[in-house]
Amino acid sequence: MSLQYKYNPEIPEVFRCRVPLPGTYQAYLLNGHLRDNLKIEDKLELKAEEVAGFNLSVYSKSEIADTLQVISVRDSGDVSDLRFANTLSFGEGSESYILLCTHTLSMDEFRTESDLDINLSEGSRVNIVIMQNEHNGSSHKMNFNIKQAKDSYLRMNIISLHGARLENHVSATLEGEGAVCELNGLYLVDGKQEITTSVNMLHLVPHCHSSQLFKGILDDESKAVFSGLINVARDAQKTEAYQANHNLLLSRKAKVYAQPQLEIYADDVKCSHGATSGRLDELALFYMRSRGIGLHEAKLLQQLAFVYDVLEKINNETLRIRLQELVESRLRGEFGQCTNCSMNCC
Repeated sequence: MSLQYKYNPEIPEVFRCRVPLPGTYQAYLLNGHLRDNLKIEDKLELKAEEVAGFNLSVYSKSEIADTLQVISVRDSGDVSDLRFANTLSFGEGSESYILLCTHTLSMDEFRTESDLDINLSEGSRVNIVIMQNEHNGSSHKMNFNIKQAKDSYLRMNIISLHGARLENHVSATLEGEGAVCELNGLYLVDGKQEITTSVNMLHLVPHCHSSQLFKGILDDESKAVFSGLINVARDAQKTEAYQANHNLLLSRKAKVYAQPQLEIYADDVKCSHGATSGRLDELALFYMRSRGIGLHEAKLLQQLAFVYDVLEKINNETLRIRLQELVESRLRGEFGQCTNCSMNCC
């Protein structure tokens, strides 16, 4: 059965993102400019900013079961360095699902920097998935500034499939008691690609919970940098905060730099952090090969098992399955078969 979705507005025939789900609302951001405003009854409004970027408002008490997908695309219509800001505001007691994805339609050496201010009001529940899939000559820096009020809940998953130089900088401040913030990330890099991830998780008040799980697979001469800080203020008693970064290196030339950090000024907390890097398990590979599984497939299965616990945190099952397919295609090397293509099978 084919997916039933409609782009709003209609976008160029050359591009069709393969991630959309049935019932998804789509909006299209071309070189930082929103093509058309979008309003969903009295629940949600998406408006273009005056210069560039967008402003998303989810109204109080609104429950939006379908996903809103904002498709951000760079093409040859504007190859200049671009910076723009987006604001996402979630009203009190609202519930929503957001998918933000980035793509490139031409092989120009794009330089993009985007700011995302994410504000959660009291009792709001938000699930956000970020999918990054750009070509080998692009650079994209995303700055996330998250503020959470009392009893709000955020789960954000950043899936970085492809891009020459990607930077994701997350600053999250838990300002109200009972706030929960879950940050998960997966990055796949090869060739000479580079990715930088930094997280600054600030607990200001008691009884809040945060967790971070970031995993990466690196091949060839690629490089990854992870820097994570959990800061627990003096008055933030009963805090629970966890951070983990794990990396799988497929090549001896691949490099990863991890710097997990804790700054704790309260005395009644549960906090932990850690980072690991390693290679494929030779004993497991030998076991699978002794059962008739080829070497290439055995390596692939081990990599898929490694990333599974990040992907399973994506709530929407249909979206999770689609992203699992894209991750498997990426790990099989299918994105690299078309060296002059800018869209990477998505």
